[in-house]
Amino acid sequence: MNVQFPYFKNVNFPDRYISPEKLFIYLQSNYGDCIKEVGKSSLGKPIYMMTLGKGPTKIAAWSQMHGNESTATLAMLDLLEIFRAHPELKARLVETIQLDFIFMLNPDGSEQWTRRNAYDIDINRDFLRNSSAEMKVLKSIVLPGNYDYLLNLHDQRTIFTTDGIHPATLSFLAPSESPERTVTENRKKSMAVIAGIYLQLKQSLPNRIARYSDEFYPTSTGDNFMKAGIPAILFEGGFYENDLNREKTREYYTHALYFALKAMAVLKGDSYGYETYMDIPQNQESHFDLIYRNVKLNTDFECVLDIAVQYREVLDEEKNLTYQPYVVEIGDLNHKKGWTEMDCTGRKFVSVKKFPKLDALADFRIE
Repeated sequence: MNVQFPYFKNVNFPDRYISPEKLFIYLQSNYGDCIKEVGKSSLGKPIYMMTLGKGPTKIAAWSQMHGNESTATLAMLDLLEIFRAHPELKARLVETIQLDFIFMLNPDGSEQWTRRNAYDIDINRDFLRNSSAEMKVLKSIVLPGNYDYLLNLHDQRTIFTTDGIHPATLSFLAPSESPERTVTENRKKSMAVIAGIYLQLKQSLPNRIARYSDEFYPTSTGDNFMKAGIPAILFEGGFYENDLNREKTREYYTHALYFALKAMAVLKGDSYGYETYMDIPQNQESHFDLIYRNVKLNTDFECVLDIAVQYREVLDEEKNLTYQPYVVEIGDLNHKKGWTEMDCTGRKFVSVKKFPKLDALADFRIE
């Protein structure tokens, strides 16, 4: 990692799943002087915001708008640990910024490890209709807040790469304000921040930083905050090789969060260096988690094909996160790659069924 910036994992939160109750107790116990409740979820759970600093550059950020995307919450907790170990880093930063960080905007979805809220609303597509309690909370803070920047913090699937070879461990986006994807002054300001992150991380995370698609989504949060005149930056925490638990992603995400704040403090709304954003490769959708190649099925006719599997994150009764293999594609998959591939030529497909079913557990064996 970058030798000039340390990393400390918050040992109180070792896993990707975070209990909202545990998080809230931890924040109240350790950061009660800078934490306040700013609203409630659809089911009445508290939503908390932490304020760090009183500097002139105002930043709002939020994590777990999608409940099953916890890397940003963990990254912020880790960043607080870094500040605890190195208070001089915090002191320099909070002199120049005010960060309002909303932890776990969707605590109902976070508790159940689901993308949507308790009423099955995708909060990230609820900006215009404003149906969810959670979106009402977010807009009540951001729109009148006179913020210079916004950080919209998410995770992305394992399917994305930067070049068809390396995973997109981190992806960033300066959202579009219109279907034409015009590069406006607001977008340039967001691009300049992302360029700053990229320049800091590209050596320690080579070939694994991407740009997210800038397709305009008319109901989405980032696009509409951009339309409202507030530069927004989208974070997407992705996959790192052999790291389903996203430990490495968590580490790099923490560093990216710090470098984003540092870039904002330096830029102060300027768009200097935004052109570097265009040097970042765009996400490619090229991979499955696992591909079985050349599988001969137990059919009455000759049938040889490929089977693609993705791991679904499933919360068990003890609130442990498990990874369950599901069949997501069957057929000729020579145009795709797998993070793991198994050549099944000459081997036997063993299952109670003659063939695998789409969207079902991969409950077969290859012998």
